[in-house]
Amino acid sequence: MVTGVLFDLDGTLLDRNLSLLHFADAQYDSLFTTYAEDKQVFINRFIELDQRGYVWKDKVYQHLIEEYRLPYTWEELLDDYLNGFPKYAVSFPHTLPLLESLKKKGYKLGMITNGFKDFQSANIDALGIRSCFHDILISEQAGLRKPDPAIFRMAAERLQIKLDNCVYIGDHPVNDVAASRYAGMRGIWKEDNYYPDDFEYDGIVRDLLELEPILDKWTARI
Repeated sequence: MVTGVLFDLDGTLLDRNLSLLHFADAQYDSLFTTYAEDKQVFINRFIELDQRGYVWKDKVYQHLIEEYRLPYTWEELLDDYLNGFPKYAVSFPHTLPLLESLKKKGYKLGMITNGFKDFQSANIDALGIRSCFHDILISEQAGLRKPDPAIFRMAAERLQIKLDNCVYIGDHPVNDVAASRYAGMRGIWKEDNYYPDDFEYDGIVRDLLELEPILDKWTARI
């Protein structure tokens, strides 16, 4: 029986692309207007260097400082990012209603996210979803990172649920879907046009509202 539902954060519950765009816009207005004449070009460069979050911001800001001759240290800009990004964090549509409904139905909810503990915790709190989860596992705190199957096993153990009773939902084909399936869970892809649809998954959703009927169907069949 499906009793545990686990989620990725960035790109699955947190609309990171939109959140980053809002943050970059605000940071430009606050710090960069004097040094980068074209706002949209600067923001596009920031997003390009960010590489969907897979390049940490110390490197991003080092590049920007050199390219635009900014009068800041990368440490100052990184600190502004760490403190400022959560203020612009937004979830995908229907995130909170979905989580509340699943919890009400008796599913145990968990989260596995790569990242730094304080930063990801601030984003989770900004979305107002912490109380929906029975357990949240952040890679820095766990000492493990996706796609290591051990972090999925750890999450299941903390929820006290067998791996084959767990479903994991994420946007990354390897780190989320393939890794969770390899660990013994079912893997659902939160579809993202950035990635080609050429890998195996147990289910697919574009809107989070599509998830609940899939889970209920699987639970009813077993």
